[in-house]
Order: sequence, then structure tokens, then C-alpha cells
Amino acid sequence: MAYWLMKSEPDEFSIDDLQQCENQTEPWEGIRNYQARNFLRDAVKVGDTVLFYHSSCKVPGIVGLATVSSEPYPDQSAFDNESSYYDPKSDIENPRWVAVDLTYRQTFKQIITLKTLKADPHLADMVLVSKGARLSVQPVTEAEFQHITSVLAS
Repeated sequence: MAYWLMKSEPDEFSIDDLQQCENQTEPWEGIRNYQARNFLRDAVKVGDTVLFYHSSCKVPGIVGLATVSSEPYPDQSAFDNESSYYDPKSDIENPRWVAVDLTYRQTFKQIITLKTLKADPHLADMVLVSKGARLSVQPVTEAEFQHITSVLAS
């Protein structure tokens, strides 16, 4: 099992939205960065654990956990010309973009803020706190995950 951090703008799709979805599961679609897409396509696996991160908001941070519940599949939003994620160059036979399903697991009692994460010496090498790190899908080491969930989220 691997660990990931996935970002979403809470006014677009929050952890509460995921919790309220049918079967508490929703496609994680709309990824339009090639490196993030490559993580989804090549490395993210069913059963992996996701730190759900609210970004582009007043207090960005990790708000809870989800589980990857599907193998990657073509991101259907790329083929929907009414979607803001539409990509006219995407081809169903050779899709440019992929999605995975995420299933809600837990909401933390308090947000673990970006400020808290950056100040923690145990997380100094975490991709999220690296200068210029803006990927919406990024790997998290087991040690980082354990520290976040057992120390910061408790």
C-alpha cells in the first residue's frame, strides 16, 4: 500500500461532499497536469490511502482520509464538451487523462494546516512543503503519513 496527498478546492469538492456521495465514493477527475496524471495512471493502486487536502482556501490543509477504490480509467470529463475539464485532443481509444475513484474514510477533528505542516521538522522533506510544489496528486512516505495521522491528527 502507498500513501498519497490529493488536493481539492473545498468550494468545488470538499471532504464533506465525498462523504455525502452515493456509497461515499466519487471519481477523482479533472487532473490536467502530466506529472499528477502519471502518478494516477502508473503508481496509484486500489487500497492506497489518501490524505485529503483542501487547497486554494482561507486555511489550506489536510482535512481527512480517503481510500483509492478503483484502478485508473479514462477521465470522462475530458470527453464532455460542457465540462470545464473538456480536452478536445483527448481520445477515448488512447486517453490522455485518467481518473480513479476515491472512497471517504474519515474527517479529522481539526484541519492540519499547511502552516503546521511546514513548521514540523519531521515533514521537512515532504513534497507538499517543498518550494514550488503545486501538484494536486503527490506521494507521501509511510513515515510522513504515520507522523501526520498519529501525532498531528490526534
